[in-house]
Amino acid sequence: MRNCLRALPLLLTFGCHTQLIPNTDVEDTEQNRSVVDFCEKYRRAVEHRNVGYLLKIAHPDYYEDGGNVDSSDDLDRAGLADYLNDRFSKARSVRYEIRYRRVGKGRNDTLFVDYTFSASYQVPTTHGDLWQRVVDDNRLELVPSKSGYLVLSGM
Repeated sequence: MRNCLRALPLLLTFGCHTQLIPNTDVEDTEQNRSVVDFCEKYRRAVEHRNVGYLLKIAHPDYYEDGGNVDSSDDLDRAGLADYLNDRFSKARSVRYEIRYRRVGKGRNDTLFVDYTFSASYQVPTTHGDLWQRVVDDNRLELVPSKSGYLVLSGM
């Protein structure tokens, strides 16, 4: 009996394991699945360099501060279009992988998605096309909409 009581905390730990969405670190809930599905559409649009779709899912109040105090790299929705067109025009091919780390509630009914991305892109050079790669963490801030979600910042 005494050995059974010692094992009880261990059994309770394994019995209360949170179910995660496959290939993510995100708890498997209906809302989180919806958010990850939306973000996968975003990810595929980046890979296909689909500026039209990315602008469609950008909220009218989209604003990106670049993560610093330098306002020269800030983007509103109009600046986002120019930025995406410029970046995508320089790449022949894009591979964009995402590891979803966390979905959480923000302010005023917003949601945030923390993730790690690996962006590989092929760019032309005088020595032929070269692949470049960037790995970093990012956060998308989303707001629910009639069609699902819109991106407030983070693209």
